[in-house]
Amino acid sequence: MQPRRPRSRDVAALAGVSTTTVSFVLNDRVEARISPATRKRVLDAAAQLGYSPHAAARGLAGGRSHTVGLVLRQSPEQVAEDALLPEILRGITSAARAGGFRVLVEPSGIRNGDYGDLIRSNRADGLIISGPRTDDAVLRSLAAQGAPIILQGALEEASAPSVDVDNVAAAREAVEHLLGLGHRRIACVTNAPLSYTAARERLDGYRLALRTAGIELDDRLVAEADYSAASGRSAMARLLEADGLTAVFVASDVVALGAMAAIREAGRRIPDDISVVGFDDIPLAAYFDPPLTTVRLPAHDLGRAVGAALLDRIAGRPVQARTVLPTELVIRSSTAPPAGSASGRSRESSGAGSNGKGSNGDG
Repeated sequence: MQPRRPRSRDVAALAGVSTTTVSFVLNDRVEARISPATRKRVLDAAAQLGYSPHAAARGLAGGRSHTVGLVLRQSPEQVAEDALLPEILRGITSAARAGGFRVLVEPSGIRNGDYGDLIRSNRADGLIISGPRTDDAVLRSLAAQGAPIILQGALEEASAPSVDVDNVAAAREAVEHLLGLGHRRIACVTNAPLSYTAARERLDGYRLALRTAGIELDDRLVAEADYSAASGRSAMARLLEADGLTAVFVASDVVALGAMAAIREAGRRIPDDISVVGFDDIPLAAYFDPPLTTVRLPAHDLGRAVGAALLDRIAGRPVQARTVLPTELVIRSSTAPPAGSASGRSRESSGAGSNGKGSNGDG
């Protein structure tokens, strides 16, 4: 005969409190003013008895679904090409499970309906908005209402906490690496349309690096992509028509894969003719041909931090207005001095070429 599972009244009896108090403590009802000592007695009793409330009953008791929503402001097709998403989702899920929550993933392209209904219908207790856009009226409305949301990214016009990297500084460092090698005619392929704040910020970093180096900006050297390798290939094919191009900063590794294909199709070599720097350091970046110099974005840590921030927001705990995680420039074999420079001539005479050998650093 199986032993009877412990119940909330067993916990209440052991802790010397009411079953209502047990419910308030185990469902983290912050509005109930339970003393720390009483809360500890309840938690200790529950642990001693091996008691954990049924998830559905706990949701009804606390008025919560114990689910957090990850809203991806991309189409399903764009989400399918997001090589960083698995690591970000792993980090979010890790934080959510530690708090007794599950994660609902909702692709929500620009033409989709009101994802705010996830909160209003109690299907999610809070939302992570990934890839915020400047034209997102739903996001602004939720932020104005004080809804439990966290931005994975940043949007100055929305008064909601955010977890992000410094896209401007990271992009600037990537372009300064090319400048340090001697490149002066440097193009930029964005990761997405400029209505996405991350795309705009990475372009700002590119422009800032050039201005600081005293190089005149040329809008003909900037092309927009749309998250996919195919869009990177098309954008790069257009840029290759420009005279004297020796390097390109591509604000996404997936997009860079397409850009590198276009460079090869044009009969040019990487990095001998054109150096390429990416952004993200997706798991495959070290295995590109040649291995890709790129900005490493801490995907798992980013997911874990944004997940933890949302759980704090749901529980009514204080959350920083903006959390910024560090990035790192990882230098591999896709960048080298331009062919016409002294360093470039030295490289050519030493036999270094676009075969993926050389400074294949992994950070």
